[in-house]
Amino acid sequence: MNAQELRDKTPDQLRDQLTTLKKEAFNLRFRQATGQLENTARMRQVRRETARVLTILNEKAVAAAAEKTEA
Repeated sequence: MNAQELRDKTPDQLRDQLTTLKKEAFNLRFRQATGQLENTARMRQVRRETARVLTILNEKAVAAAAEKTEA
């Protein structure tokens, strides 16, 4: 998912997706530790998607704070 698609989502949807990504990252780490992980590149993808979601959430929080101070 690219950044523009994430910017179109609400903060609640982003938090839900963040939870899902963190669960997936946990499962991938667990599978790697037990030797069952076949696609190791997925770990990197999940980590980057998580960072992308956190960045967009932070941007939205800063924008909301700026609106409050202006109003």
